[in-house]
Amino acid sequence: MIIRSLLDKNQFHDPLDEALNLGISSATWPLFGLLWPSGARMAERMAQRTVTGERILEIGCGLGLTSLVAHRRGANITASDCHPLTHAFLDNNTRLNNLGPIEYRHGLWGTAAVRDDGMPVLTQVHDAALTGLFDLIVGSDILYERDDEGTLAQFIDEHAAVRSEIWVVDPNRGNRAAFHKHMARVGFAMHEQVLDQAADKGVDAYKGRMLTYTR
Repeated sequence: MIIRSLLDKNQFHDPLDEALNLGISSATWPLFGLLWPSGARMAERMAQRTVTGERILEIGCGLGLTSLVAHRRGANITASDCHPLTHAFLDNNTRLNNLGPIEYRHGLWGTAAVRDDGMPVLTQVHDAALTGLFDLIVGSDILYERDDEGTLAQFIDEHAAVRSEIWVVDPNRGNRAAFHKHMARVGFAMHEQVLDQAADKGVDAYKGRMLTYTR
């Protein structure tokens, strides 16, 4: 799989304040455009999923590695993110891998909807908003902020089918316990698998967990 990404965490380009108007600060602007270890773990699991007619949604997709893997295998996948450049990078990466376009929708939750200066977040106009229900929703490293109100669980509940499965790869961010409680409130049971791996032959060590929720 060929992936076009940003060079490093120091990249920033928002001349029209498109990202700022979506609640994305200069510090977090480049995070969408890098490949993260948790994303690689999610893509590995997606590569082993039996392809059926189920509707799959990747939230906070960033460069969309998991979506690309699913799309190449013929799965019915929709990618979503709140960053204004995600769709362009996703389209470029599908072309680099000789794939057709991936269904893409705009979606955000939590403090991403609040600007640092207190001004309201403007509506994203370039991409259609996320709608519909999905049988499988996946997200890697999405528990990166405190979420006392359970906005992420609510977002997932709004887009998950009555009978559905949720995959979250979490690199031990510290907000896992609260997320478990919020997901239980919307009817999901949880199974946790440790994904810790020692460094070996040029592969970096990894610590994290695969969280699987079903209802």
